[in-house]
Amino acid sequence: MRILVVSDTHGDFHSLNRAVKAQPTAELIIHCGDGASQVDELRMMYPDKKIVAVRGNCDWGSMLPNFEVVEFGGKTIFVTHGHLYNVKLVLYPLICAARENKADIALFGHTHSAMTDYEDGLTVMNPGSCHGYGASYGYIDITDRGDVVTNIVKL
Repeated sequence: MRILVVSDTHGDFHSLNRAVKAQPTAELIIHCGDGASQVDELRMMYPDKKIVAVRGNCDWGSMLPNFEVVEFGGKTIFVTHGHLYNVKLVLYPLICAARENKADIALFGHTHSAMTDYEDGLTVMNPGSCHGYGASYGYIDITDRGDVVTNIVKL
């Protein structure tokens, strides 16, 4: 089962759509914030895709939640933008929030820097910014055995 993870599109629907088209087998698309208007467009273009999105610090007036907890492929996924957890300074508050929600996977954005990590049963991913020069996105495969495999892709 594949999950497409994007963040920080900042109005760049073209790059977001390229990422979606590059991962046609993704059953779930997660947007980690700063792209609420692009999420609306995405939902219109891909009504058959399950899409989860959270509000980022630049999503003024958005009614999206600050975080979501999603069950998918037998895994619990904690999704947030990250600004409310000070992820530009340290990941500890984000990791604590994910663990409090019994998550197997924590997804965030905000820093525009892609990264993946694994710490004591928790997979952490920031797909980077799906916007402009150096744009990137991530995808996660949950295998039949329940393993979580992360990948970062440059657009």
